[in-house]
Amino acid sequence: MTDLDWSTRDGLAAIKTHLAARIEGWRPPVAYAVGISPATSSPEWVFPHVNAPGGEHGLPAVVLATILGHDGSTATLPLGRADLEAAVESLSPAEACTDVPHPNLAAWREVLHELDGNPAREALAVFVADLADPVASEADASMRLTFEDADPVL
Repeated sequence: MTDLDWSTRDGLAAIKTHLAARIEGWRPPVAYAVGISPATSSPEWVFPHVNAPGGEHGLPAVVLATILGHDGSTATLPLGRADLEAAVESLSPAEACTDVPHPNLAAWREVLHELDGNPAREALAVFVADLADPVASEADASMRLTFEDADPVL
C-alpha cells in the first residue's frame, strides 16, 4: 500500500476503499470505539473517543476491523495489546494528512498507555452496524449512552 497517498483526504478515502474491499461482507458501522475497562469499581467502560452516528472517521474502523478480522457487524470484540499496537502502527501514516484531526489514534494511544499503567485492565472494540440492532454487551451500552438521545437496553 506504499503507493497510496496518506497525505491527503482523497488519499485516505482511497486507502479506506482499498482496505474495505479486502474484508468479506464489510459494511461500515454507524458507530464504533475502542474502550478500556474501568480503573475503579464503576461498571462503565471508558471510551476516550467514540465515533458516533454521523461521524466521518471511516478509515480507523476499517483498519481496526482488518486487524480483528471483523466485518463491521454489531459486536463487542476483545482487543489484545498486540492487536491495538498493530492498529496504531497501521493507522499512524494517516497523520501525514494534516487537514483532518486524528482522534482515534490519540484515543488508541491513550488506551495503550492505560494498559501499561494497569495490566489488569482490558481493552475491547465495539462496533454498531445499525442503531436498531440489540445492544451486544455492557460495553456496547456504555458506548451508546454517549450518543445524543440514547437509551440503550441490554
